[in-house]
Amino acid sequence: MINRESRHVTEAGRTIVPQSGIKGTMLQSRRTLGFIMLAALLAAGCSQGFQTRKFPTSASLWTASMAEFKKKNWDNSVTGFERLTLDLSARDTLLPRAHFYLGQSYANRGDYLLSAQSFNRLAESFPDDSLADDALFAAGDSYSKLWKDPQLDPTYGDLSQSQYRLLVSLYPESPLREKADKALLGIDEMKASKDYETGQHYVRRRAFDSAIIYYKDVVRNFPATLKSRDAMLRMVEVYKKPEMNYKDEAAEMCTALEGAYPGDKDVAKLCVSDSAAADSAKAAGKGAKPAAKPPIKLPVKPGEKPAGTPSSTPASTPPDTLAGTRVTPRD
Repeated sequence: MINRESRHVTEAGRTIVPQSGIKGTMLQSRRTLGFIMLAALLAAGCSQGFQTRKFPTSASLWTASMAEFKKKNWDNSVTGFERLTLDLSARDTLLPRAHFYLGQSYANRGDYLLSAQSFNRLAESFPDDSLADDALFAAGDSYSKLWKDPQLDPTYGDLSQSQYRLLVSLYPESPLREKADKALLGIDEMKASKDYETGQHYVRRRAFDSAIIYYKDVVRNFPATLKSRDAMLRMVEVYKKPEMNYKDEAAEMCTALEGAYPGDKDVAKLCVSDSAAADSAKAAGKGAKPAAKPPIKLPVKPGEKPAGTPSSTPASTPPDTLAGTRVTPRD
């Protein structure tokens, strides 16, 4: 028995698909084919967008890569300049520039590690090129962008500072030196902030000795930073706490603060009592007379009287007292 509602009808051993089913299958097939063709066209368009083999010479590839760079097509400019760094000879004046624009393309695309590596290749391979100092500064910037949080590992911060220091030492007359010095100080501020916050953490936990260690590290390792002043102020506060009561250390730190930051309101407010106490102690020391020393007591032998004790009989009699005295002999 044949079910008329069935989609497939059997007749003489064959399966017959109704006309409506055939049309639906063909329509679905056409849609699938259309999607495939569209994907193929898109892939072909992307692959044909920028192909280095289309340019027969390095000069034509350079022109095309610069055009992509100006259009901010960073993927295309990376492809072009990377090819140029492989094809150009070491003596070609375009090679250091290819490294430089490759580094900039990577940086604009957000690949800061690859950017720093490209700039470093330029500085190491062409130290006498006019772009060498620019490359070192750009490499430092790329590394610094990889270290945004002071609480994270400072490896990239250290690498950034090494590039800035190389610029300052190798190219002291570079117009970028002032910027490099500021960038160095900025990274020092981040490192100082990390140690300072660690000290603050120990203060909150009332581990004052550990806090002092980190505050001292800030002052010793990063003296030119703003956090150095803050660390010194916090040390005075910790020294004055009843649990510590390090009055001499607090007074010494206040003296250092007043010398380093004269007229600072926070320093004056925190150290006013210590300064007044120190001044009064100095004034009292200048006006007071030295106390008289007690007499030294010498040891006394048995049977002897201490020195300075008056005798009951005079040791000798003046000659005039003996005149007219008569001595009567005993029987």
